[in-house]
Amino acid sequence: MAEVTVKLPDGSTRQYPAGVTPGEVAASIGRRLADAAVAAQVDGVTVDLDRQISDDADVAIITADSADGLYVLRHSTAHVLAQAVLDLFPGARYAIGPPIADGFYYDFELPARPDGTPAHFTEADLERIDARMREIIGEAQPFVREEMDKPAGLELFADQPFKREIIEGAESTEGAEGGVVSVYRNPQPSGAVSSGTPRAPGSASFVDLCRGPHVPHTKRLGAFKLMKVAGAYWRGDEKRPMLQRIYGTAWATKKDLEEHLHRLEEAERRDHRKLGVELDLISFPDELGGGLAVWHPKGAKIRKQMEDFSRAEHEAANYEFVVTPHLTKANLFETSGHLDFYAEGMYPPMEMEGAKYYPKPMNCPMHCLIYRSRTRSYRELPLRLFEFGTVYRYERSGVLHGLLRTRGFTQDDSHIYCTPDQIVPELTSLLGFVLRILRTFGFEHFEAELSTRPEGKSVGADEDWERATEALHEALRQSGLPYTVAEGEGAFYGPKIDVHLKDAIGRRWQLSTLQVDFNHPIRFDLTYVGEDNERHRPIMIHRALFGSVERFFGILVEHYAGAFPTWLAPVQVQVLPVADRHDDYAVRVVDRLASAGFRAELTDATHDTLGARVRKGKLEKLPYLLVVGDSDVEGQTVGVNVRGAERPERDVPLDDFVARLAAEVAARS
Repeated sequence: MAEVTVKLPDGSTRQYPAGVTPGEVAASIGRRLADAAVAAQVDGVTVDLDRQISDDADVAIITADSADGLYVLRHSTAHVLAQAVLDLFPGARYAIGPPIADGFYYDFELPARPDGTPAHFTEADLERIDARMREIIGEAQPFVREEMDKPAGLELFADQPFKREIIEGAESTEGAEGGVVSVYRNPQPSGAVSSGTPRAPGSASFVDLCRGPHVPHTKRLGAFKLMKVAGAYWRGDEKRPMLQRIYGTAWATKKDLEEHLHRLEEAERRDHRKLGVELDLISFPDELGGGLAVWHPKGAKIRKQMEDFSRAEHEAANYEFVVTPHLTKANLFETSGHLDFYAEGMYPPMEMEGAKYYPKPMNCPMHCLIYRSRTRSYRELPLRLFEFGTVYRYERSGVLHGLLRTRGFTQDDSHIYCTPDQIVPELTSLLGFVLRILRTFGFEHFEAELSTRPEGKSVGADEDWERATEALHEALRQSGLPYTVAEGEGAFYGPKIDVHLKDAIGRRWQLSTLQVDFNHPIRFDLTYVGEDNERHRPIMIHRALFGSVERFFGILVEHYAGAFPTWLAPVQVQVLPVADRHDDYAVRVVDRLASAGFRAELTDATHDTLGARVRKGKLEKLPYLLVVGDSDVEGQTVGVNVRGAERPERDVPLDDFVARLAAEVAARS
């Protein structure tokens, strides 16, 4: 009998009869691996565990607790959701059900109600669907892959218009490609056939159009929860039917599920939109329109601290500060290429004096004009331009999300122009600068992704791409950051680094970007006079550290749950006199703190009882509450209530507290 050689991830090889399956390979390695396996990679392609291996191959077993394993689990759970809905709602039509971050969803069109109005899922429906899903899981229904030609696929899904559209469109990611239609069916136990569910001819199986892979059987699932129902247009097109989307989450174990649900509860408690109102930081008035915020005095104080710190650090790092207008004529974005590649993200033009003007979506073209305003020498490079530049981008209302996704925002935008020889030290220095600033704001856990040259069309010389890519590698190596390489995922104009951070509850945020650009210097004909007295093309680096001030502020609010470190807090100290007779001393305490540069305020006894004022100050998450009474007036002391402390500190000399506060703010802790 013919044999095949299987190479495992550790480099070892094993011999098996031709036709062996990944599941059998896993079982031969060990029972625990076989029990944990949900799919496999064969020569880099993810497949079902029962897919036969006919030739020599590299094989890696995918377990449920891995990222690829969770993807498979969530995909299979989405199929179970579809089967449950079609069982419970005869006549329902199902569309697509992909895995997503932390879960899955499935889109459905329900039959109309008897009066002809659209039907919608209710909370009670979710409970019924959940119960049916658990029945299906308990039946250990196998996932069986089948392939058929296009006519057979169209016949199988004759009453399912969304599936037919996918087949007609030959969507390879959804189970239809090159005239071959792949489906997965779930044979049910005898007597368990439910009405309304599509069946393969001559079988009692739920069938779904899908490229796979899937877990071996439904009993491998179970750690899931249905989360909510939302509306979603078919194919994201508002002119197409509005479908009902059920979202769910699924994990490898019940413990993982419970931890995720706890994180969601914590994220809801920290939601910057909620805290922004409770702490009087920001609001989104309806009169302004979606995606546009106003900053209240307390929010603006925090923003000022963020921007002042950033300006000081950029000035110390030899950046040149520039300011550019909010509007520009269309020809600027024709030169930059934004009207060719980014028009859908721009607001419509305004007609003025025979010309079209656009609100700017980017600052970089204007920075190029500043560079080009006069002849540049190699002695001036690297030239680092920096601006807090406000930009405007059209975002559909459905994707807006507080300050995290807005239509108008301010970027801490820098563009560095350098010689090819300077790119390695400049990128290394830039990444170190970025990480130092982010650490100052209280973030400690970072990782990065390096995106390299795409295959096919790109601009720039091969040696420049190689130098820039190696420079990014070297910058990452020197930083010590863990990073992955996204081969071919860079823009056509240069490679880049995206820096990701984790917040206090472990969520991952993409934040800072270092983007090498060979394109803008060509489009704007940027040059410098070299040491040889000839003209040369500079290399441009885009760098947004916060990403945007608004988004970074929203992340900070959620990271700290509104309890900002003292140096950032809008009110650092609130002084509370016990009674009216202590007001004069309390005023002197506030004045002393203000004269030392601290943000302090007085809440006197006319507002409420002392206990109520202390509770209110704690709800406002103030770093320090100073209570002053008779002994404090006499001894020039204060009672210090530190945020989070169980007991107040009594009779602290005012001078000592001021020195202590100064040290804390200076350390930005």
